[in-house]
Amino acid sequence: MSTPSFSSTSVHSSTPASQSEIDATYRKVTIRLIPFLVFLFILAWIDRVNIGFAKLQMLQDLHFSEAVYGLGAGIFFIGYFLFEVPSNLLLEKIGARATLARITILWGLTSMAMIFVHSATSFYILRFLLGAFEAGFFPGVVLYLTYWFPSGRRARINGLFMTSFAIAGIIGNPIAGLIMKATADLGGLANWEWLFLFEGLPSVIAGFVVLAYLPKKPDDAKWLTESERAIVQSETAKDAADPAKRSALKDAFNARVWLCAAIYFCLVAGNATIAFWTPSIIKALGVQGNLTIGLVAAIPFIAGTIAMVWAGAHSDRTGERRLHCVVASIVATAGLIGTGYLLDQPHLALIALTVAAIGILAAFPVFWALPSAFLTGTAAAGGIALINSIGNLAGFVAPYTIGWLKDTTGKLSAGLYFVGVLELGAAVLILAFIRVKR
Repeated sequence: MSTPSFSSTSVHSSTPASQSEIDATYRKVTIRLIPFLVFLFILAWIDRVNIGFAKLQMLQDLHFSEAVYGLGAGIFFIGYFLFEVPSNLLLEKIGARATLARITILWGLTSMAMIFVHSATSFYILRFLLGAFEAGFFPGVVLYLTYWFPSGRRARINGLFMTSFAIAGIIGNPIAGLIMKATADLGGLANWEWLFLFEGLPSVIAGFVVLAYLPKKPDDAKWLTESERAIVQSETAKDAADPAKRSALKDAFNARVWLCAAIYFCLVAGNATIAFWTPSIIKALGVQGNLTIGLVAAIPFIAGTIAMVWAGAHSDRTGERRLHCVVASIVATAGLIGTGYLLDQPHLALIALTVAAIGILAAFPVFWALPSAFLTGTAAAGGIALINSIGNLAGFVAPYTIGWLKDTTGKLSAGLYFVGVLELGAAVLILAFIRVKR
């Protein structure tokens, strides 16, 4: 996407905008966009991972094995992988508003349709469709934010947006526990069926709100003044004007993009683990009752939220990307391996799981500042989607492998060790091959 060249001036004045005016404009943009985008992704994340809480009763009702659950949880990412790049390229053509509305409505309807699951086959089909319909949302938002925020501000903004992962864990697990506790034997449906209904409906409603609320690009933001629009256009135009940051569509498929995809695969393995398996891990520690499990499961995500915001802000302030991501990945490795080793010591295992969540979640906002440092325009649309779609295949590999290893060994620890090694792989790849700072 080519961006018009503007100077940092008001439309009616040749006086350059001061730093305080630029900061004030970006505070306004942040307040207007980020909470709403966070809300949408919280809905997406809850509808994606509520299967982890439904599992506590669903497997018994439907006589599914741990491997069947792991495959169903993970097959979401196959649909996600297949439809991610086309969805993001379509966003570049038709705009964020129409794309995000379509995605949100369809994933909500599919989540609600999970009440019709009665066999492994129907479980796999609906999980695949959920992934296909949600495909493009996350990289679409990452791309959308590049229309508003220059590269020097993106790690912090990505961190604020990606708090949705953690916030969804904080509020999603207790809400899921409350729904399942309150709807046991209600109206002829199982409590996990009510869970899918109650958590899918808000997404359908939110999809229609997107059409009324979200502007396509800064030019369409009526809540910005002309001078504020000029500031945003000027700041983002600097990236397009920087020869080091120009990129064509072919750059979406270069070696650096594939390397970033491999690193992201390792990071996502950890995220999928805490998303799909935290309720089961908490239950394995001896915690009883759906609501209690939900409340305890929120603890790692609270710590992860704080770490995510801090890491993004600190990375922007220092301009350093590599070591922030490396340290977070190593912390994640230690936490996951520690959780597996300490499963028979509940309090220590919960501390280790919290450490794992801190490392896993802190890595994400800093990571996404790496590809956006060398991709712009159409290459950013394709490259970000490619990285996300390939990386998210770990969301298939990790849950299925953990389920298979649990069925094979009877223990969760083997799967946690496996994912811990993948997190360490991310640190090794970054140290060995990544040289981008901003």
